[in-house]
Amino acid sequence: MNIKDLIRLYDVKKERYGNEAYRYISNLLAEAKAQHEKDFNGTDHEQSWRAFKGKNLEKLIEYIITDEVRSLELEVVNGNSLERTKGENLPKEMSLVKRNLLIDYGEFGSHLPDVDIIIYDPMTSKVIAVLSSKVTLRERIAQTGYWKIKLASNEVTKHIKVYFVTPDEDGTLTVRRPAKKGRAIIEVDLDGSYVLSETNIDESNKVKMFDKFIDDLKKLINGKK
Repeated sequence: MNIKDLIRLYDVKKERYGNEAYRYISNLLAEAKAQHEKDFNGTDHEQSWRAFKGKNLEKLIEYIITDEVRSLELEVVNGNSLERTKGENLPKEMSLVKRNLLIDYGEFGSHLPDVDIIIYDPMTSKVIAVLSSKVTLRERIAQTGYWKIKLASNEVTKHIKVYFVTPDEDGTLTVRRPAKKGRAIIEVDLDGSYVLSETNIDESNKVKMFDKFIDDLKKLINGKK
């Protein structure tokens, strides 16, 4: 079981459900978990599965959005690839993207925020938005709020939108009021969240179903032109 297998499962959902395929990510992950367990030879399958799921959900979301993002003349790069690669080994375009995303910690150096997907303008290497993706909000939502605050505190990075993409398997985003902690963080501290779920949620300007993401990205870049 690897990311190619997840992509194949998604493509099957896409053929069956079309533009609604995003709603079945949790179902897809359940199917993948069963196959992962069959192939597993160790002693702690749950731990192995959690690591696999966390690492590959972001890659699956990247796969889902890349073609449509490119249709807007923007480009997508995985955040980990920038983090792992030293500057001298990066192509010029990627080196500029990295530089445009760095957060300055003064005497303690400059560091990249922990984000999964970066959307940028390939003509200028200007970062437009960053996405974090987790199966549930409790895994990283407060950390994502921290990165938004840090990016917003600098003139060079304050324009960068910070989004959270999630299947929301624990239902944190379902109801707007009374808001659970994760939803409150998104409504106040992030630029928005997009939900890949069969369950309809109580939407707001900040929390929406995933099918709204590309339209919102279009509005964002059109507003900048």
